[in-house]
Amino acid sequence: MNEKASVSKELNAKHIKILEAILKLPENRECADCRGKAPRWASVNLGIFICMQCSGIHRSLGVHISKVRSTTLDTWLPEQVAFMKSTGNERANSYWEAELPPNYDRSAIANFIRAKYQDKRWAAKTMPQHGSIPRGKSVVVDDSTKISLQAYPKRTRKLSLEEEILTKHMTQIATTKQSPISFDVNFDNASKHDSTSSIPPLWATFD
Repeated sequence: MNEKASVSKELNAKHIKILEAILKLPENRECADCRGKAPRWASVNLGIFICMQCSGIHRSLGVHISKVRSTTLDTWLPEQVAFMKSTGNERANSYWEAELPPNYDRSAIANFIRAKYQDKRWAAKTMPQHGSIPRGKSVVVDDSTKISLQAYPKRTRKLSLEEEILTKHMTQIATTKQSPISFDVNFDNASKHDSTSSIPPLWATFD
């Protein structure tokens, strides 16, 4: 069964509110690539928020590199929202732009994005120390909605070397610099998921 079909309208509405809150964080107010204001699209496997122009370029890279979603129009799975919350533009770019020269010219944005994610031209080359991304934090989306984020089951698919390096790198950043907004998301009451069904890993292929 298509997992997105099991996400109710009510649950997806909560997901959209969470994404809106995450987008208000200073590090997510600009596109992760061109630095355009107020991005409204995302790459759910890279954990970044991007503008409409850059989202089109990301789509051209193929889903094996970037899986694009609208933060307002598409249906989101709980684990996708969780990964966006755990990552974000600053943490992701600390890996992908680790060796990017200061004030690099991004005017040829399509070439920049391909070099950044497809060629991994400026990605960090050192393996960070192992750690774990903090879970169980909270955010108040509005006066009536407090959302709590559960820890998801361990990944069942073996990570590629690139995924492992990126995840560990973002983890190290997370342990030294906490986001100014605290997140505590509870999908227990809102979710219609069958408790016996398995939740896919954060790095799984999302349709």
